[in-house]
Amino acid sequence: MKLTHGSNTGTEVKLRWLLLGELATWIGSSFVWPLTSVYLNKQLHISLSVIGLVLFCNCASNVLGSFTAGRLYDRFNPYPLIVAGLGTDAVVLFFMAFFHGWPAYWIWLIITGFVSGWNGTMINSISTSIKKYPGRYVFNLIYFAQNVGTVTGTLLVGYLYDFSIEFLFLLASSLFAIACVNAAIHYRPIINFHKERKAKNKGASGKVKTEPMPKYNVMLMVGFLISLAVTWLMYMNWESNLSVYMVSLGIPFHLYSLLWTLNGAIIVTVQVILARFPRLFKNLFQQIIFGTTMFALSFATLIFAHDFAHFALSMVVLTLGEATAFPAVPAYINDLSPMTSKGKYQGAISVARGIGQAFGPLFGGMMIDHAGYIPFFITAAICIFMMVLLLIPLHAKLRKHIKVFK
Repeated sequence: MKLTHGSNTGTEVKLRWLLLGELATWIGSSFVWPLTSVYLNKQLHISLSVIGLVLFCNCASNVLGSFTAGRLYDRFNPYPLIVAGLGTDAVVLFFMAFFHGWPAYWIWLIITGFVSGWNGTMINSISTSIKKYPGRYVFNLIYFAQNVGTVTGTLLVGYLYDFSIEFLFLLASSLFAIACVNAAIHYRPIINFHKERKAKNKGASGKVKTEPMPKYNVMLMVGFLISLAVTWLMYMNWESNLSVYMVSLGIPFHLYSLLWTLNGAIIVTVQVILARFPRLFKNLFQQIIFGTTMFALSFATLIFAHDFAHFALSMVVLTLGEATAFPAVPAYINDLSPMTSKGKYQGAISVARGIGQAFGPLFGGMMIDHAGYIPFFITAAICIFMMVLLLIPLHAKLRKHIKVFK
């Protein structure tokens, strides 16, 4: 029996199973990344400079995993690729529970970085196959599930780390195993999608013939990717350098941690509002511009922040940007991408984000060391706002020429 993609729910992965998988994996991931620096420095006595190199390698391998997965999604059956990726992450975390000395921990982080980029791109690419809901709705809910997982994981990790790091890794491994089983059972409809895609776009070799993105679509996408990379470049300093700045002002460290609880709560709230009122923004481009502007304003407000209340205000503004711009970018690029090359361009999003994540702490740290925090905040605000000034005229010039793929 031939199934028509989009008209029969049996040909689509159901959104609720994608959300369950994202929730489980992001809780598991949030058991690992917050403790890495503390564990390496306090338990294994690794210097901060070496830890910076470790984190850079993790991000670099994440970029490689994203790039590779995006290409493979467009050419091969995604079902075994996502199941294998989630299963590999579960196995690596299991071994980390028993072998977490030095340099084994570094090696495991490089592998998990690659697999994390792989799985993230695969999930985003599979999300583009869902036609039952608008793209912005799907990616808003995906982002919602990711942040519920992050909030849950980061709230638990401090208590679990004090109990046992071995138990922490075993629990994280179990969550990825659950996600793997969930994928093995419920992601099978992507096989039908791939078969139909292959039948419609078969090349001479019998493989899927990928369609390149139209020229004007590429130009607009590149603008989005540059903006995303610059935003992440600056945003990573909230995670790496702001804690030192706040403590130097006499603000207790636990209040810095409280900012991230606030961040997660606001993201969840905004995603619920966007899911309930999908037309709150006229279109995805307006949503991206609003979010990017909020990012710039958040760094501008940091110039005047000297107490917790002002840092909390900056975090609120930052989170409004994060909750609106970040999920809108993959949704918009999904609309710009031909059906047979969506994985490639979803992978490009992960690569742009990974580059910003990899170089962000290094850039911020060097600038703060040489010029100070206030000049860095001014530079970050100006650079992000320049992305708004790049995107608005670029979109105005190209919007009549771009081709939308639904």
